[in-house]
Amino acid sequence: MNDKTGLLLFAHGARDPAWAQPFEAVVAQLALVRPELLTRLAFLEFMAPGLEEAAQQLVQAGCCRIDVVPLFLGSSGHVRRDVPPLVEALRQQHGAAVQWRLHSAIGEHPAVIAAMAGATLDWLNSTAATSQPS
Repeated sequence: MNDKTGLLLFAHGARDPAWAQPFEAVVAQLALVRPELLTRLAFLEFMAPGLEEAAQQLVQAGCCRIDVVPLFLGSSGHVRRDVPPLVEALRQQHGAAVQWRLHSAIGEHPAVIAAMAGATLDWLNSTAATSQPS
């Protein structure tokens, strides 16, 4: 029985290719920690690959379970209205051969909230230390 799991990180996309660098860094870090996890990064618009293309790559690699993680800070209109039908289309296209698990927006995860708060405090503490009068 094939139990190969794939991870599909799904971001908005932008016209500026530099916008994708933090997301590519996430993929690189995941590869260091979980090299066996087949991971693809896909975009809703402006950038390639799109969701369907990245999903197809994971299916062709033999994944029978694919976790779709929206790399959005919150449950925006895209996350609530656009992403679920796209994942449902993948379910319809691949039938029972692949299990698709759609997760909440990554920005709503407590660890992400804590990381953003911690980074903000680091910046504030760093700025306060360098801007104090002598």
